[in-house]
Order: sequence, then structure tokens, then C-alpha cells
Amino acid sequence: MANIAKKYFGTDGIRGKVGETPITADFLLKLGWAAGRVFANEGHGFVLVGKDTRISGYMFESALEAGLTAAGVDTHLLGPMPTPGIAYLTRTLRAKTGIVISASHNPYYDNGIKFFSVQGTKLPDELEEKIEHYIDSPMTTVESAHLGKAKRIGDAAGRYIEFCKGSVPTRLDFSGLKIVVDCANGATYHIAPHVFSEIGATVITIGAEPNGLNINEECGATSPAKLVATVLANQADIGIALDGDGDRLIMVDHKGEIVDGDELIYIIAKSRQEAGQMAGPVVGTLMTNLGMEHGLKRLGIDLLRANVGDRYVMEMLNEHNGILGGENSGHIICLDRTTTGDGIIAALQVMAEMENTGKSLHELKSGMKKYPQILINIKTTKKINISTNEYIQRSVQAVEKKLGDTGRLLLRASGTETLIRVMVEGEHEELVRESANQLADDVRKAMDA
Repeated sequence: MANIAKKYFGTDGIRGKVGETPITADFLLKLGWAAGRVFANEGHGFVLVGKDTRISGYMFESALEAGLTAAGVDTHLLGPMPTPGIAYLTRTLRAKTGIVISASHNPYYDNGIKFFSVQGTKLPDELEEKIEHYIDSPMTTVESAHLGKAKRIGDAAGRYIEFCKGSVPTRLDFSGLKIVVDCANGATYHIAPHVFSEIGATVITIGAEPNGLNINEECGATSPAKLVATVLANQADIGIALDGDGDRLIMVDHKGEIVDGDELIYIIAKSRQEAGQMAGPVVGTLMTNLGMEHGLKRLGIDLLRANVGDRYVMEMLNEHNGILGGENSGHIICLDRTTTGDGIIAALQVMAEMENTGKSLHELKSGMKKYPQILINIKTTKKINISTNEYIQRSVQAVEKKLGDTGRLLLRASGTETLIRVMVEGEHEELVRESANQLADDVRKAMDA
């Protein structure tokens, strides 16, 4: 089959609102069958299915299982499991594919599906295209004697807990650390507290009472206010906030200051560099703070910028043989430890550096100074090509000249909304604000002209 634009799969699987196409029970039944047909053609084996804690996961787990069974493929059900845990188990159990039922950091009324390959990485485009081919074909059922069977994997959580603990040296003693862990009422609720307590830390857990509706609700990596308050109230050393499916991490230091993905990546990069374990460049995105780029440069580490999205970060890491990358939102990829973004693994790497150096998280992040960043969204009333518009480009050049080496700008059209985004950041906040406003005004004038 030729490379064609995909109809259902986006950059991160299939995602949407529950009950609206394609996130419906009948579509998931068909998707399970289509995936089953593709992997049945790949030879004998089984498919893993895991989910986060949102209420619709039960419905979609059953629909996928029925579709896979009808296609003659065995299904091994993991139950609630972090996305990176499903990637790990797909690889170590040698499954044909791992299917994740999750909408990550989105609210409970959204859900989504994504697939992992047997290597624990994103499914190749050609397999996604084959699945789409079958989705649009009539559904059939194999002979009864060849129907797939389903079973639950009872020790899935324990396997992943041991894997996470193994990502830091056993010689490290974490018994002096008091930490608060916010599980976002999501897929890490029964895993993260065990990981951190079993390596010796004193653990206070919040956001670990999922009811199907409270995933990511005023908790977790996208809403860390409750974590900040709990860290300060308990005089904890650090706070760890994961998102609903466990692939994002935001931390809080003992002063209650939020430590974002850029700062955490910087800490891990410095740790790897000093241990002689750093390989390749760090890969960030167009939104990665300039302060991180300058901080890494002082360490002799290059930063490459990919388009926004962990898929693009991963592609660039593989292209340049890098081991570390991610986004300021907290999606952190440590390829020397695992195959995908993993909030628990990333947190452990930061804790290991705290133990190795005897420094607090507050001290570790001070090696990198985050620069002020101003983002202005301009509603577009008509189509305008910002890259060829002379007036806008003259303004861009003027702002770049004014900023010099102390800052940078990013001007781009939104891919999802009718907006033009103006982002300026730099060392001097007043200059950054002035430059952002000037550029935004010039973009508006160009639209009105």
C-alpha cells in the first residue's frame, strides 16, 4: 500500500470526545478487529491492552477485546496501567502490539487510542495505514475454532514497578527524602507510590483515588497547585506531579516553586554529562526556553529544536543518536533508560542526581536561568502569509536586531485555531515585553492593511 494521508490516526493515535466519532464503542470494535486482522497476518502472537482510569475505559476495553477476538487474535488485558508501562510490557512480553486506551492529560470525557510496536516505540506508519485499510472494509468473524482468547495479566503492575526501580543505582539511599506524589487520579495511582516508597523515600500520596471522573481534575502535572500546598504544609523535600497516563512530569522544590520540563531536562543532562554518560544533543521544541539552551551551551551540550510534539522530539533524537529530550510541559524522554516519555523514570533520574550531589532540587535547577517569555495570540480575520508579507518580515528583522543574542522570537500560525502566535523571550523582561507588543501590533496592522 502506498503512503497516503491517514484518515483516523493523528500524530499521537486517535483521540476525541467520548460518544463522538471516532471515539465510540462501534468504532473501537471495528478498530480492534482491523488491528487484529493486521497482526494476525504478521504471524501468531497476542495483543496487550491497557488503559487509564477514566470511566469510558471499561467500554472501550470490552469493544477492543471483542474486535480482536473476532479477528482471531488473543488479547492480554493489563487493566489500569501508565502509558510508558504498556510500552515496557509490550516490549518485554514480546506482544504483537500494545494498545493504550487513554487521552493522557485531557479531562475524563475525552479518550483515545494509541499503539506501541514490539520495540516499545510508536507503531510504524505503514502498519497504521494497514489498520485504516481494514477499518474501511466489511467486518467478518473467523471460524469459531479460530476465535481469539482473552486473559488478564495479574502481575503487570509489579513488573513495571521493578523496571522503574531498576532505572537508578541500588547503592543510592533515598531514606532521607520526604516526597509528595500526585498521581492525577490516573493510571499511576497504584504504581508510583510503591516505586518511590520501595526505594526508601517517605511518601505522601495525593490524587490517588480515581473514580472514573476525576482524572486530571485540579490535580497532576497540568494543575500542580494542590501539590505545591501539600509540599509546603508537610515541609517535604520535593513534590512529583504526574499526568493521567503517567508520561508527563512536573516537580516542586522544597520552597514550593514549580520546576518544569525544561529545568528537569537540564538537570538530567548535567547529571549525564558529569557521569560521562551523555550522548548526542538534547532535543527540545520550538517552545523550549532560551535559558535552557544557554544553560546547556555552558555545559558544552547542543540543543536541537523539533516541532512541538513528543513524536517530533523522538524522531530528532533517533536521527541524531541522542538519549535525552522533551518538552517544557513535562514530557521527558530518557532513551538510555526506556523507549518513550515516562514521568516516573524521569523523576527517579532527578532524585538520583539529588542523592549523588547532596543538593536540593532548588539548588540543582539554579544552574539554568529561565528567561521571561511572552506569548500573544492574535485572532486572524483573513488569511495572511506571515513568511512572505514584507511588512511583517521587516518587523521581525527589527525585533531580532533589537534582541540580539539576548533573546529570540517565534512567529507562527496555529495548526488548530485561527490564530497567529507571537512568542518572544529573552534575558531582559522589559525588552521582551516591548518587542512582543511591537511585533503583535505590526501583525495586526498587516492584517488591517
